[in-house]
Amino acid sequence: MGMHTEKAKPPTWLRTAFIGRHPERTLRRVAVLVVAGLVVFVVFSCLLLPIRVEGISMLPTYRNRQFNLVNRLSYCRHEPQRGDVVAIRTTGFHIMYLKRIIGLPGERVAFHRGHVTINGQVLSEPYLKFACDWELPPEVLGPDEYFLVGDNRSMPPGEHFMFKASRARIVGKVLF
Repeated sequence: MGMHTEKAKPPTWLRTAFIGRHPERTLRRVAVLVVAGLVVFVVFSCLLLPIRVEGISMLPTYRNRQFNLVNRLSYCRHEPQRGDVVAIRTTGFHIMYLKRIIGLPGERVAFHRGHVTINGQVLSEPYLKFACDWELPPEVLGPDEYFLVGDNRSMPPGEHFMFKASRARIVGKVLF
């Protein structure tokens, strides 16, 4: 009586359920999924920042609760430009404002009869759809400051966030 021991093989159905009928093909699929997951993680944590608009200060350009993406690399080769819609970091990366740049470093920005003036010249703003009657005195921007304001200027200026921000607080440019 010779006893020979065979290794116990797992049932075929169990192997098929976890690995499939073609283990090489399954491993390739797993590798593709892992790489795709890493790419998505890097893109959405380092390059593109998802952001949701809260409030009406950017109407009609951006609606309340609208989802958008911020390109964090948009200003690697050049500085922010007038008219760009950008995300501004306030406290940490979880709270940001979406605003339009209207004033550049070193400029004098004012509101007169509802119109923005830059160094005394009226700024053309074709993206505005609502009338404005703001009257605000001139503010001179520092060498690293930008003046930001929303597109919905029908709101009273006291209810509207507009401010000077340093270049370091600009996270990136909105894509759409």
